[in-house]
Formats: sequence, structure tokens, C-alpha cells
Amino acid sequence: MDEQAEVRRVGDLVSYQDGAVVSRIILKRETGNVTLFAFDTGQELSEHTTPYDALVQVVDGEAAITIAGRPYRLRAGDLIIMPAHQPHALKAVSRFKMLLTMIRS
Repeated sequence: MDEQAEVRRVGDLVSYQDGAVVSRIILKRETGNVTLFAFDTGQELSEHTTPYDALVQVVDGEAAITIAGRPYRLRAGDLIIMPAHQPHALKAVSRFKMLLTMIRS
């Protein structure tokens, strides 16, 4: 079955939910995946590490991201690379959406 190209507005692919983190896998392949997240204000992902580099693109709102103990503030339009094997965490300063691209290599 052939896949068809389709134009979509990234911010419309996942909705905010009160007191929750919502995610939607946009693309999943053996070599990596792309996931869209929506965080309500104050929601967070606790510190963890991954064996792969990850690219975070903030689509809407504002997030506080810590990588290897160093804090970063990102807003809509910003992006940051979270290097493999470095501890990182994030928290929603306001409701925010992010596109997370994981590269497995």
C-alpha cells in the first residue's frame, strides 16, 4: 500500500487536556520516530536519559528544559538538541506543544 502525502497543521494534530500530557506518534520507523506532545501548564517529564539524540521543536507555548543540569527556556519556534546519554527533564511553563524527533543511530 502506498502512503499518500498530506499537508497538516502540526499544532492541530494533538489537543491539550487539563492536568495531562498527551502524545501522538506522527511517524514511526526502525531508524527513529516523530512524536507530538501537548503538556498542560505545570506538567513535566522527570529527569531521564536516552541512548539516542533527540530534537525538540516547540510548536506552541513555553517550556523549561534541563539538560545535564543546565536550564533552557524555549518558546514557540525554538528548537534544541538533547544529546544521547545526557540526563534531561522538561516542564511546561505554560501549556505547550512540542515535536520530538528521536534518531536511532
